[in-house]
Amino acid sequence: MGLAVAWLAYDGIKVNLVDTPGYADFVGELRAGLRAADCALFVIAANEGVDEPTKSLWQECSQVGMPRAVVITKLDHARANYREALTAAQDAFGDKVLPLYLPSGDGLIGLLSQALYEYADGKRTTRTPAESDTERIEEARGALIEGIIEESEDESLMERYLGGETIDESVLIQDLEKAVARGSFFPVIPVCSSTGVGTLELLEVATRGFPSPMEHPLPEVFTPQGVPHAELACDNDAPLLAEVVKTTSDPYVGRVSLVRVFSGTIRPDTTVHVSGHFSSFFGGGTSNTHPDHDEDERIGVLSFPLGKQQRPAAAVVAGDICAIGKLSRAETGDTLSDKAEPLVLKPWTMPEPLLPIAIAAHAKTDEDKLSVGLGRLAAEDPTLRIEQNQETHQVVLWCMGEAHAGVVLDTLANRYGVSVDTIELRVPLRETFAGNAKGHGRHIKQSGGHGQYGVCDIEVEPLPEGSGFEFLDKVVGGAVPRQFIPSVEKGVRAQMDKGVHAGYPVVDIRVTLLDGKAHSVDSSDFAFQMAGALALREAAAATKVILLEPIDEISVLVPDDFVGAVLGDLSSRRGRVLGTETAGHDRTVIKAEVPQVELTRYAIDLRSLAHGAASFTRSFARYEPMPESAAARVKAGAG
Repeated sequence: MGLAVAWLAYDGIKVNLVDTPGYADFVGELRAGLRAADCALFVIAANEGVDEPTKSLWQECSQVGMPRAVVITKLDHARANYREALTAAQDAFGDKVLPLYLPSGDGLIGLLSQALYEYADGKRTTRTPAESDTERIEEARGALIEGIIEESEDESLMERYLGGETIDESVLIQDLEKAVARGSFFPVIPVCSSTGVGTLELLEVATRGFPSPMEHPLPEVFTPQGVPHAELACDNDAPLLAEVVKTTSDPYVGRVSLVRVFSGTIRPDTTVHVSGHFSSFFGGGTSNTHPDHDEDERIGVLSFPLGKQQRPAAAVVAGDICAIGKLSRAETGDTLSDKAEPLVLKPWTMPEPLLPIAIAAHAKTDEDKLSVGLGRLAAEDPTLRIEQNQETHQVVLWCMGEAHAGVVLDTLANRYGVSVDTIELRVPLRETFAGNAKGHGRHIKQSGGHGQYGVCDIEVEPLPEGSGFEFLDKVVGGAVPRQFIPSVEKGVRAQMDKGVHAGYPVVDIRVTLLDGKAHSVDSSDFAFQMAGALALREAAAATKVILLEPIDEISVLVPDDFVGAVLGDLSSRRGRVLGTETAGHDRTVIKAEVPQVELTRYAIDLRSLAHGAASFTRSFARYEPMPESAAARVKAGAG
């Protein structure tokens, strides 16, 4: 599942169709599509209505001011109900979702033209609507015209209309385009693909009702140094400004970059400047792992994508979309510009992947192939984050959800030939001492020849959370020679890294070296390292060692109808609710602190709990003691 492009020509106008997945797991593909496109069509089945993921995607478009229209399909379905589907769309998206056409038998009635378009034989014919339709036409037409004029903010036209003047259709279409371009008016077009009803009307809306690339504002432009650049125009002769919106790898074709040209013209066999500046715009917290870079790269073969096929292109002008083969430097989100005048587009924001999946190559011999495959997938998909966890020694895929994870694993198997096992995710716990304790470490091996001799006595004290590690030397009389005191500390630190109870690193303790013994011949750095480690282990056995677990602060955005269910679920996860607040219409933000170990599947469970209508963010808060019952299970597993 991913972004795909096809194109067609209608009435002398080229229309690029950018298809994005409608599933929330692939919102990254949607955001890339929003950057590539100038407007959006929301397709709703007449027999189904509007689901929660579609509402969320509508909000994504709303946040960037994307012009939108609604297409109601499957008019010929046995359970189709156009009126109910329209009402559902208006309830979900607002009262400015208004039909341009009404279904009527084998055709549509145009509310602006007041003509009936019939498709009885697959071809469109035009005639006058029946008198029986007059009342519903007038009612819907009046609401449509008022909505168009109101949202286009054409006050003089509103006065003329309310004064009883008949407004010419061409004038209304001009105001329709203004209202749609503002992102505040959303026309509805009924379509039946099996009979062809509405297809021409949809194309007419796309070519006459939507703003063209020349009328669509360009993203913010900067220099590579971060200085705002003067706004550019969608002009073929202007400086080149383009962006990679998707990167794919094909076993036969190689790397293919899907590019939207905002300004200027791209031609093959020319050198362009490639700029990638995710960190500059979003800082180190972004999920994207692609480093900032500025370098030149030669443009190879250009083509116009048509599904999986490619049509050769001699040049690609401003406003168009193309595919470029075998770019080795440019990655998704990177800007292409003239070598003589490098520019940078502010990248679209990437959603943070919140579902961790621990994986391992099924065969040891496939580990290198797995590493290569993951590297290429990360370059293609900015919503995929790959973590090599140094504490748990696991490879963790951070995905948008279960479906996203499934696509990643399938791609590894089918494209790169790597069979991958999903394994239990380990959360990086910590250990610490609950009280003071003393330990005696004795490492003596003397069986002839050069032996090993190191003895030390230490005291361990717990420190406040976040204090780290302190080592004090209180040895008197040279019981431990000065050169071996760092050896004791080194041995203690090594044992802290390994853990003293359940195999997790020890933190927040003070270790004081009190006494010890040495041998003039057999004592060594290694012997006192071993003594230090043994002393720490003995001290741990003499007191209570507690497990510390990481706590995340989460913020859950949820429809009001699901607040109770989400609060109950958080309680079952040992969560502490910090507060709630309203967020817009019928939505609530819940802030809570939850142990990380309880959040490993939260991206999946929350989606199920709120029917796909909720989202959340998470950030690390601190470590705190794990409850006895949970700690006992961890310790039992470690044993």
